[in-house]
Amino acid sequence: MNPSNWRTYLVTQASLSGDRTTPEIVRAAIDGGIDAVQLREKETSARSRYELGHELRELTAEAGVDLIVNDRLDIAQAIDADGVHVGQSDLPVATARDMLGPDAIVGCSTSTVAAARKAAADGADYLGVGAVYGTSSKDVDDENDGVGPARIAAITDAVSIPIVGIGGITVDNAGEVVEAGASSVAVISEITAASRPRAATEALADVIETTKSVATGEHGR
Repeated sequence: MNPSNWRTYLVTQASLSGDRTTPEIVRAAIDGGIDAVQLREKETSARSRYELGHELRELTAEAGVDLIVNDRLDIAQAIDADGVHVGQSDLPVATARDMLGPDAIVGCSTSTVAAARKAAADGADYLGVGAVYGTSSKDVDDENDGVGPARIAAITDAVSIPIVGIGGITVDNAGEVVEAGASSVAVISEITAASRPRAATEALADVIETTKSVATGEHGR
């Protein structure tokens, strides 16, 4: 799937999944209509991520859902993932593109207009912009309160590739992130910590679809 068609993007984190396993959370999210899944699990060993990646590859491939690996190009290649997501301290976007080839999806985390322009120029397919709001799930590189929807709007105006809002996003604020210009939102705890991960995914997708429909004037026709 082209990242511009994503609505919801799940970033896995076992420590925020309660007594459920990551494959159980991903399976529920797939049933709820998730469009992309990122294997994160930074606190685990490379071997554990590789073995978990194989399980997630099987689930996502069967469902036609994109699987992205955080940071590790070697694991992405080993499990035949759809792509990789790199941060500002990881391998450069251009290097990831050279190593994975033109068909792979390469995403990059950014919180500034300058970094967004460079990542786009270097060949990124999408940008993960955030943290939009303060969050305990992921390090916030900017202020503790996050960069806010205004930064989403500024970066959307500066680049032509899809923007994925990430960090502190819930079903209650996802609409304003899309209104600011994001084409989709990435979440961790909104799905992994939900009592019903499938329903949480459905609710998030519904908010995004409705917001996009209103923006394009299709809502209520």
